[in-house]
Amino acid sequence: MNEFQPRETGAKPDLRIRIRDQAIVGDGAMGTYLYQLGIPIGISSEELNLSRPELIRDVHRRYYEAGARLIETNTFAANRTKLSRYGLEREVGAINRAAAWAARSSVGADAYVAGAVGSARAEPRDAAEAPDAIRAYEEQMSALLEAGVDALLLETFHDAGDAADAVRAARRLTDKAVICQLAIEAGGGTADGRTLDEAFALLLDAGADIVGLNCVSGPYGIIRALEKLGGRGEYPLSIFPNAGLPAYVDGTFSYPAGPDYFAESALTLARLGARIVGGCCGTTPEHIAAVAKALDAFRPEAAEAAEREPAARQRVEAREAAPPESREPSIVDIVKERHTVIVELDPPRDLIIDKFMEGAKALHEAGADAITMADNSLAMTRMSNSALAFLVKERIGARPLVHIACRDRNLIGTQSHLMGLHATGIDHVLAITGDPARFGDLPGASSVYDVTSFQIIRMIKQMNEGLAFSGKPFKEKASFLVGTALNPNVKHLHKAVERLEKKIEAGADYAMTQPVYDPELIVKLHEATKHLPIPIFVGIMPFTSGRNAEYLHNEVPGITLSDDVRRRMAGLEGEAGRRVSLDISKELLDVAMERFNGIYLITPFMAYEMTVELTRYVRERAQARFPLVPTREMK
Repeated sequence: MNEFQPRETGAKPDLRIRIRDQAIVGDGAMGTYLYQLGIPIGISSEELNLSRPELIRDVHRRYYEAGARLIETNTFAANRTKLSRYGLEREVGAINRAAAWAARSSVGADAYVAGAVGSARAEPRDAAEAPDAIRAYEEQMSALLEAGVDALLLETFHDAGDAADAVRAARRLTDKAVICQLAIEAGGGTADGRTLDEAFALLLDAGADIVGLNCVSGPYGIIRALEKLGGRGEYPLSIFPNAGLPAYVDGTFSYPAGPDYFAESALTLARLGARIVGGCCGTTPEHIAAVAKALDAFRPEAAEAAEREPAARQRVEAREAAPPESREPSIVDIVKERHTVIVELDPPRDLIIDKFMEGAKALHEAGADAITMADNSLAMTRMSNSALAFLVKERIGARPLVHIACRDRNLIGTQSHLMGLHATGIDHVLAITGDPARFGDLPGASSVYDVTSFQIIRMIKQMNEGLAFSGKPFKEKASFLVGTALNPNVKHLHKAVERLEKKIEAGADYAMTQPVYDPELIVKLHEATKHLPIPIFVGIMPFTSGRNAEYLHNEVPGITLSDDVRRRMAGLEGEAGRRVSLDISKELLDVAMERFNGIYLITPFMAYEMTVELTRYVRERAQARFPLVPTREMK
C-alpha cells in the first residue's frame, strides 16, 4: 500500500486531503465533446494541444464553469506508442507540456489539474510490450509533472497488470496523488482475468492513492460493479461513467443518458464510495453541471451512514437446411395466415452452450416460429450466431433467424458468411449496421462498415438473383428472406418510417422493431406503417427488475419507457419485478396483437422462462380472442 502521508500546503489542500471531507466533481468527455464541436474522428485530438490550444482551453473552461474542480489534461493518448500512429512520437514532451498549460491557464486556482495517461500498450495482454510501455509512461508522466500538474490520472486501463505498471512508474517519479481507473464490462472483471477487488488491491499495492472505473459502462453498469465490491469504503474511488451506450445513426454518434439521470446516478456513486465523480464518453458540460448541483451538499461522513441502509444503496438502480425448391413456408408466409412469434435469444459469451440450447428448445416447444440470434450485440463478443443457428436447426428443429452486422466483416467475409448460411439451409436473416466496436469489450478492434444496412440488403437480394457481390454468377440462386430494423422510439416517427421505406426499396422483406413500452406508440406505429407492403414484427422485451428498466430507458440507445411503465417497475426486484414486467408485457401484447400479426419477443439476460411464458400467452390469446389482422398482401 502507498505509505505517503499528504500534507496540506498553501491555499489549496492536497487532493487526497480534500476528498476526505467533500466529493470533487471531475470534468466530462474531451474526445466525444470535440466530435460534437465538429472535430472529426480519426485525427489525434492530443495534437490539438499544439495546433489549436484555444479550442482545448475553451473545453476546459466550459467544464470548469459547469462546476468541475478536477480538470484532466487532453493527453489520454499522448504517449509515444499512440502518437506514433500519426508520426508524432517525437512530440511527446511538447504535447504534454502544452496540454498541462492549456488546462491550468483555463481554470481557477481552486481547480486541480490532473495529467491524463492512457495505456501505452498496443495489445493490452502482450506482456512482451511491458518494458516499452513503462518507458513510454515515464516519458509522458515526466513531461506532465514538469509542467506542474497537481496529480496523475491513469484511465481506461482494461488490463490491471498494465495499469499497475503505470502506477509504479508514476510512483517512481512523484509523491503527488495518483489516481488509477480501470475500464471493465458491466459487473465484470478486468481483461487479464482479475476480479475488481483483486485489481484494486493490485493497484493500491503498486502505489495508487485513489482507484476507480471509467468508460465502457454507463452509470448503471458501474453501480452494479461497485455494489459487488468487497473492499468498498476502505479506500476512495474515482468514477467517470459514459453517458450510457452509444448509438450510431446516419454516421453520427450520440449517447442517451441525460444530465438529470446522470446527476442522480452520481449521487448514488458518491454514496457507494466515489470521492471524485466526472464523466467519460458522451458527457458534456450540461452533464457536469447537473452532477455539481447534485453533489453540492454531499458529505462523505453522512454518506457512510446512509450507505449502510439497503434502500440507499438501491435508489438509483431502480432508475442502469433444405434446398430452395423444398423450402418450408417463411415467416412472411406464416404471418399472412396467423399471429407469428419471433423470439430473440442471445448467444453465450462463454464456451458453454447448455443453457442457450435449453432456452431454444423451451421456446420452440412453447410455439416460437423462429429463434433469432444477434451478431455480437452492443459490440460484445459472443459465440458465432451462425454456428448456433445450425445447432438450433439440426438438434431442436427450430427455425433460426440470424442477424448480420455490417460492423464485423468486410465484403469478402460477409459474402463468405452468407454462402455458409446458404449451405446449411439457413435462409432467414436480419441486416443491421451494428454497434461500433470501440464501445464493446474489445475497443481496439476495428469497425469495418464496408457497406451500410441499405447496401447489404441489396447485396443479399443480389445473391437471390444468382449473383455474387462482385457480379460474378453463382451456379444456383440463394433464397434469403431479409429483415431490417425499425426504431419507433424516436421524436419523429414519420422519419423512421421514411427510412424503412427506403429499406423496402432496397429489398427488405420484413421489419423488426426495437422494444416498445407504450401502448399509444403501438397504435401510432400501426397507423404510420399500415400502408407498407411488408409485415412489421413489434418488439416486446420484459424487464428483470426496476433497475433493469431504468437502465434500458436511460442508457440504451433506441429504447424509451413510458412514465407509467417506469412508475410500475420502480423499486421492484427479483420475482416481484419479473411478475409485474410480465403483466406489462402482456398488456402491450394485447394492444399489439389487435393491430399486428408479427410479434418479436426479446429475452433479457437469458431469462428465457419469461419469453416462454409470453410466447404461450400469444398462442393462447390468438386462439381465444384475436382475429387475423389483415395485411396489405391479403387485401
